[in-house]
Amino acid sequence: MLQTRISTPADIPRQRELWQLAFGDGGAYVDNFYQTYYKPERMLMLEEDGVVQVMTAWFDTTFAVPGRGKYRAAYLYAVATHPEARGRGLAGRLLSDADGFFRSWGIPAVTTKPAEPSLHQFFGRNGFRECFVHGQNFFHWEKADRNPGAAKSLEQLSPGEYTALRESWLAETPHIVIPEEMMGYQAGACALTPGGGLYALAAPRGRAALCAEGMENGKLLVKELLCAPEDRDWVLECLPSLLPHWCMTYRVPEGAQPFAMLKWLDQEVEAAWDWSSTAYLGLAFD
Repeated sequence: MLQTRISTPADIPRQRELWQLAFGDGGAYVDNFYQTYYKPERMLMLEEDGVVQVMTAWFDTTFAVPGRGKYRAAYLYAVATHPEARGRGLAGRLLSDADGFFRSWGIPAVTTKPAEPSLHQFFGRNGFRECFVHGQNFFHWEKADRNPGAAKSLEQLSPGEYTALRESWLAETPHIVIPEEMMGYQAGACALTPGGGLYALAAPRGRAALCAEGMENGKLLVKELLCAPEDRDWVLECLPSLLPHWCMTYRVPEGAQPFAMLKWLDQEVEAAWDWSSTAYLGLAFD
């Protein structure tokens, strides 16, 4: 017998087990999720004969589309199936059942960032389509200003401050609005690596926003850089000195690299949606 339900605190040990088996994450990274964002109703569990075999967390976000409106959007995260239960369609069943929960809660859209490129096909079979893009680039060290001067420094931001600065840069771009509580989870993930954080940098045409998070090799990825396009080279030239552990890779909203997917649960909105258009998700936990 299959049943999808909202989680309870008693499910946490099983959730942690599935998370570790599916993604290899453990310890402080998973602790951060439970300390900053977890609530039982933010996890859905699929049981098979009373045993939890699949789970997903979800973030309560907003899809802002200038000229059209704002739509509440559930961002699926950590969709995990026990290895012994894979290949039997259980994850697809959970996604289908999750749609029913979201419709009942008045949520018209669902987004997700597949953990691997191959999973875009899996989510595609379950109603998702490509929508969110970005640009991932590499900065070459020889261009760096190795003596940025005392006037250039990174300003550490709180989750609320970063959220506000982020929205000021993305106001004219179709994008996922990251709520402050979710940004708190991001801040905790950033803090796990020395030098990581949510930052602002006083650039010539306004305060740039950047999020630096650690990678498995201990280096920092600038997983979001928001600034005036005319300031980007200036900002990048400062970063090697300001972020000594930076891996030189950075992401920006401008680009055409497929990143995350969208499913509309509202048939009227879906019928009117232009699937040739793109949007920006940005701070996915990938």
